[in-house]
Parts: sequence; C-alpha cells; structure tokens
Amino acid sequence: MGLIGDMTDWRKRAPLPVVDGAPLRLRLPRGAWVEYAWVDAAGEAFADPDNAQKSLNPWWPYPRAAVVGEYARHPLWQAPDATLKGTAHRLTWEGTVFPGTRRAIVYTPHGYAGGPLPVYYVQDGVAFYRTGKLGDVMDRAVQAGLTEGAALVFVEPGDRNGEYYLNPRYLDFLTTEVMPRVEGPLVQASVRGLWGASLGGLISLFLGARHPELFSRVAAHSGAFIARPGATRDGVIDTTTAGEWLLEQLRANPPTHLTTSLDTGTLEWLTGPNRRMAGLFADLGLNHQYREYPSGHNWVTWREALPEAFLYLQGGA
Repeated sequence: MGLIGDMTDWRKRAPLPVVDGAPLRLRLPRGAWVEYAWVDAAGEAFADPDNAQKSLNPWWPYPRAAVVGEYARHPLWQAPDATLKGTAHRLTWEGTVFPGTRRAIVYTPHGYAGGPLPVYYVQDGVAFYRTGKLGDVMDRAVQAGLTEGAALVFVEPGDRNGEYYLNPRYLDFLTTEVMPRVEGPLVQASVRGLWGASLGGLISLFLGARHPELFSRVAAHSGAFIARPGATRDGVIDTTTAGEWLLEQLRANPPTHLTTSLDTGTLEWLTGPNRRMAGLFADLGLNHQYREYPSGHNWVTWREALPEAFLYLQGGA
C-alpha cells in the first residue's frame, strides 16, 4: 500500500511507501490543505476509509483532505452571501472553429443596463461558474463597495487539451464565435481580459501576451507553464517535461501592455514554473501580482485565489 499526496494529477509521481506499524512523517507548511489518497497493490487509488473530509476536487471521487492547523480564507468568503446578485445569460451555438455544440454563460453585474465595462473571457467556464463561484466573488466585492462590476463570460471548452495547449486557433474561436455573441448583444467592452486555471491559465497568458490590440488583463491560477507547441508525452500533451517555452517567449517579447494576476499552490508540480514566471515579471517591472497558497493543483487553491485576483485586476481595495 502507498500514499499519494497533493499533486492532483495523481500519476506524476510514485506513491510514498507505507510500512505497517511504521510512522509516516511529512513536512508541510502551516495552514496547509493537503489532498491525498491511498493506493493499493495494483496501483489503483482509493479513498481513506478513516477520513470523511472530501476535497474540492471534481475530477476524482477518492481524494481526501487533511488540514495542518487552519486553512485561511479570504474575508470575502467569510462574509455573508451577497443579496444583490448579477444576471446570467446562457448562450448555445454550433461551433465552426472547433466542432460541436458550444456553450457560454455571460454574467453581468446587478442592475447592469448597458454602457462600457470590463469583460473577462473565462476558460473552463462551468467550473469557474459552479465550483469556483467567480460570479459570487464579484457580487460580494461589488456589494461591499470594494470595486466596480464586470462582465464574466464563462466559456465552456470542447477538447480542452487541444484548445488550450498553446493553440492560436483558440483566438479565432473567441473573436469569431464568442465575442460577437457577447459584445454588442449583451455588453459593451471597455477593456478585455482573459482568465483561467492550469491549461486555461496557459492559453490566457499566451494569447493575452500576443494580442495587445485585444487584451489588457490576465488572471492565471496555477498556469500550466510547462508546455511547448506540439509537445506530447505518452500520446498526450506534455505538462511535465516540455520545458518553459512561454517563459522564454515573454522574456524575449515582454507583455508590457498587460496587468496580470498570477498565483499557485505550494503543493503542486507547477509551483516552480509559476514562481519563475512571476520572477520574470518582477525583473521586467511589469504590472502584476503574485500569490501563493498552501494547497495544491485544485479548486481549493483556485477558489481561495479568486477574490484577490478579481480585486487586483479591477483596481479594487
């Protein structure tokens, strides 16, 4: 039997061996939220039968959580739910750039009746809308008087690996299919931003950096910055050994037009690449913030990061 720790992609490292009767000692940061699972002799993961604490992980049923002390929550999450909520507009259409039925939810601030406002195109839209509750974050921040509202366009992917892994065609999808259905019919954009987690953070920074005529803000949570165009490993996209191609691209062509919010968990395999990306932004004097959370590559980390990302990009308190 073995133990696998907080990596979310449970196949990236071999499990820690567990010997019957011998203690298992781990060094963890204070306040850490640690995801883990047991692995049987056949290599199959299963939930700890002695721990009912589930993690905020929609991908697998077996992760359980252990908290070292108390995992800190942002004040916006500790406050009561907002009473003045925005409006959700649901869009569905048949895709042309990428095949299949496409869906998006456009969330506008409470009382919005037209006029310019920031528009953020959010990758992995259903997850950010339902699990991350980014719309709830905006409602709470606006009602508390911390910032103005924005339009949040929650765009659902088809094949997220194919669309998000440094694919320039994703811009064609946004500009020819999503934006015309949002800007004009529903909102008027004052500025545009891109928002995403993991591969969604990768494509957001990739396209945001390359297109100053379209985008001026980016939020990337645990950006999958180990990536290179066309790189695969064992038949799938490579997020472990492909190198930090985007870092080198931005070193050569700094995105001076962007205001960027970067963050990562300290218990994941992408901590180093995100630190190096933030270090580059600091060295270049770019407008950015960088934050770390004592948790892993999951929605515990990303949901906690949403308030600070939204307030920073919106210029809030």
